[in-house]
Amino acid sequence: MPQLNPLDWAPQLIWLIVTFGVLYLLMVWIALPRIGAVIETRAAHIAADLAAADKLRRETEEAIAAYEQALAEAKQKAHAIVEEGRVKLKAETDAERAKLDKKLAAKSEEAEARIEKAKLSAMKEVNAVAADVAADIVHKLIGTAPAKGDIEKAVAAARKA
Repeated sequence: MPQLNPLDWAPQLIWLIVTFGVLYLLMVWIALPRIGAVIETRAAHIAADLAAADKLRRETEEAIAAYEQALAEAKQKAHAIVEEGRVKLKAETDAERAKLDKKLAAKSEEAEARIEKAKLSAMKEVNAVAADVAADIVHKLIGTAPAKGDIEKAVAAARKA
């Protein structure tokens, strides 16, 4: 085998150094600069993406804060509208209640007057009916009808007792 022959080692070493040198120079001048450029491009692209993501995150946080503030304002406005409506409705209800109370009071007074009138009328009729019944009872018992004035006096005395 020629590789193991010590006489062939010197030319092999020279070719090894030449080949290594050429490959080294190709790596230093061509491959490594290209790889470095790709790495730098990727790093710049990643940095730009991170900056854009951070900017979008800040914009999102600002949008969320603005949304929450608008929501709080809307809730306050809605609460104020509801409270205003409640106060207005209570005032209208109170006014209607006052009108209804007045009408009911007037009707109650009118009804009490009618009841009193009916009571007096009924009492007069009760006295007349009681006098007629007493006259009939006395007539059946003794056979003669007493005087109308006596019967009315007797009914009035019995009612007082």
